[in-house]
Amino acid sequence: MGPSNHLIRIHPDNATSKDWVILLEAGTIVGPSPERLRVARSTLERKIVKKYNIWLQPEHFLFVEGYDPRIHAVYFCPQLYKYDSDKKLVPLQGEEIGRLIANALEGGITERRPWYEPAEKLPDQPIVSTPLQKEFDTLVVDLPSPKSSREKSITPDRIPKPL
Repeated sequence: MGPSNHLIRIHPDNATSKDWVILLEAGTIVGPSPERLRVARSTLERKIVKKYNIWLQPEHFLFVEGYDPRIHAVYFCPQLYKYDSDKKLVPLQGEEIGRLIANALEGGITERRPWYEPAEKLPDQPIVSTPLQKEFDTLVVDLPSPKSSREKSITPDRIPKPL
């Protein structure tokens, strides 16, 4: 795996934003588990690489150490807040934001075996294939209820449509 596998093409707006970078991982949990996605990394820090194409137009890439498109998906998310017991807004941390995104996406995970042949090419579809791969202005996520987080997860029919 060369260094180019660590580069993920991103929109120029994401290169300068202060959003959380959430790296989700699928297909690596073995045994019985209620989760099909896990938050591999969440950070506000990012390393951006700018390259120029043949027409000398800049292209922006996010450098993510250890990124593997067979098992990882990257999302950007602004700072989210929740109310505490005193009805004051408190910021969610990256892991909590990542869990909300993972819960919203769990229904769209592409089933794959966790192993692959040495000569096997990269998959044609991303590990998470949901309508979120398209651009949306808004995604409403609910905090999972303590009794059943599966019932509260966002399904594609509950995702708001862009205007």
